[in-house]
This record gives sequence, structure tokens and C-alpha cells, in this order.
Amino acid sequence: QVRLVESGGGLVQPGGSLRLSCVVSGSIFSVFRMGYYRQAPGKQRELVATVTSGGSTNYADSVKGRFTISRDNAKNTVYLQMNNLKPEDTAVYLCNADIQQRFGTRPDDYWGQGTQVTVSS
Repeated sequence: QVRLVESGGGLVQPGGSLRLSCVVSGSIFSVFRMGYYRQAPGKQRELVATVTSGGSTNYADSVKGRFTISRDNAKNTVYLQMNNLKPEDTAVYLCNADIQQRFGTRPDDYWGQGTQVTVSS
């Protein structure tokens, strides 16, 4: 059984900061790409940022220069530091990871339950 447990969401004023964390636990051999997506009411889910096991990162244009994704491979944890938050960043943020449960098997795609981020004055 694999679990992705997220934390760090909440309510923040425009211009403020939040840090999201996502811990992967369970029967794991290796964790490859990790990242965050978000989904606002009435909108499609969209990529926010991803990071590979080697540390290469990718960001949506809308968050470049404001958000930073990082990971601790020893802890199977990914972090999303969000600065200068804007009302349009309001969404449910979902952790995502490609996880290989046993050596030699194909990695599968796993999702967390999501954490709400609300940016409002």
C-alpha cells in the first residue's frame, strides 16, 4: 500500500507565503518524478511544478519566479514553497508521484488527497 500525505495548505493574504509538503510512505522501492498539480473550482487540473529524483525541475509559466519545488529523497518527501501568492493561486493542490513498488516493475502514478490553498484578503 502506498500513501501520499500532504500538509501545509491554508488561508493566506495576497503577497503571503505557504509551504506545502507531501510524504510518500508504504511499500516503495523507488520514487521517480514528484510534483504538484492544482485544481480550482470549474477549471481543469493543471501542472504546477515537478522535480525528478536527480533534482531537475519544471514549472508552469504562471508560477515561475514565485514557487520553488524541492525534494528530500531520503525522506521520500517533496516540498513546494509558494511566495508572493495571488488570488488566482487559490485551488486544491494535489501531490503526484511516479513510484516503483518493486525492483523490475513498471512505476505507477499515485496521487494525494489534496490540500486547499486560499489566497484572499
